[in-house]
Amino acid sequence: MKFLDQAKIYVRSGNGGAGAVSFRREKFIEFGGPDGGDGGRGGDVWVECVEGLNTLIDYRYQQHFKAGTGIHGMGRNRTGAKGNDVVLRVPVGTEILEEDNETVIADLTEPGQRLLLLRGGNGGFGNAQFKSSTNQAPRHANPGLEGIEKWIWLRLKLIADAGLVGLPNAGKSTFLASVSAAKPKIADYPFTTLHPNLGVVELDGRGFVLADIPGLIEGAHEGTGLGDRFLGHIERTRVLLHLVDGSGVEDPGEAYRVVRGELEAYGNGLEDKPEIVAMSKADALSPELRAERAASLEAACGRKPLILSSASRENVDTALRMIIRAIDKDKEDAANEVPSRPEEGWRP
Repeated sequence: MKFLDQAKIYVRSGNGGAGAVSFRREKFIEFGGPDGGDGGRGGDVWVECVEGLNTLIDYRYQQHFKAGTGIHGMGRNRTGAKGNDVVLRVPVGTEILEEDNETVIADLTEPGQRLLLLRGGNGGFGNAQFKSSTNQAPRHANPGLEGIEKWIWLRLKLIADAGLVGLPNAGKSTFLASVSAAKPKIADYPFTTLHPNLGVVELDGRGFVLADIPGLIEGAHEGTGLGDRFLGHIERTRVLLHLVDGSGVEDPGEAYRVVRGELEAYGNGLEDKPEIVAMSKADALSPELRAERAASLEAACGRKPLILSSASRENVDTALRMIIRAIDKDKEDAANEVPSRPEEGWRP
């Protein structure tokens, strides 16, 4: 299945049905009167968050969604039926934005959440509604109100507990494949990973979801390479594992600074997330080269990096336990956070 994490679609709620102009005509009934029914309400547009979806690919092939029009009213005071609703089913973690692609309408993060996006137009009154003592035979009815239309953006941000960041070919996909059942494409050239991957990691009776995104290069926030759009998929994570290739780059410290610069340029809180720094592919280094490049990385990040190898599983479990501790600490901090109260103004 092709991965699609952003889609622009057109939605329109249904028009309301028109009211009817009708008069009662029955044999042996001396007095008739207006009996035109009201029109039915137009269909609504709903958005529903469902399980079992992990991409917006369905909205690649259909971009226009229109709810049904309400049925017109009829004689004998019969009200028209409501128009059919439209339900947009989206995966967990989908944001709904206005046409400017910046204003967030809603963020659906739990299965079963439903949002009334557009309400259908009301049905028009039939002539029976206008009957009065001074107007006993009204010959007019209201048309139904028109529906609402707009263009919206759907943007998927994957739900994961931890995220992998680094330059292309830093060993992120290899790490994900070694610690989970995920099977990302792995090759020895940059930009092997073209879309995010998720894996469920199990260790010591604990489990968490790990996200792997395409690599970042210098200038990604300006559109270089694959750009930084995929960073949105790790905005919801609690901790980042920053992998730096120990064998493929001569200066790991500079590689670390490049990725940190792109995270800060992207913003949205990524630069403030807890970070675990690790030098990957350590099995391909001699002891002298390992120490030299670890020192370069330590000078850049300000703390001693973890030395690991996904191929030999050196310190892989250690990295996972560090991630679990960081996740637990972030959850504890979030639970202990006291919401700030607004300052009380003057009151009589």
